[in-house]
Amino acid sequence: MPTLVDARTLSRLRWRCRRGLLENDLLIERFFARHAAALTPVLAEGLEALMELPDNDLLDLLLARREPDASLARPAVIEVLGLMRPARNSSFTCQPTEEMP
Repeated sequence: MPTLVDARTLSRLRWRCRRGLLENDLLIERFFARHAAALTPVLAEGLEALMELPDNDLLDLLLARREPDASLARPAVIEVLGLMRPARNSSFTCQPTEEMP
């Protein structure tokens, strides 16, 4: 069984993943909802690398408008992108899941 990140690391990573674009936040939150319980240090490393990007560059990667350049195309980053990207046959909408006041 792979080693998982501890609760403190997961909390720190969630905080680090807060973004300025709603679209990024929605995709990142969906990633955490689906994969937080099984997050390994390798996946955390890939996620950290993606969070170094400016918001618009990150969104381009998440929506597969472009692929990572050579400096970012590491196995951990590629794996995280595969988990974060919306399925090709689904339409991604940027609607919050709860009502805004």
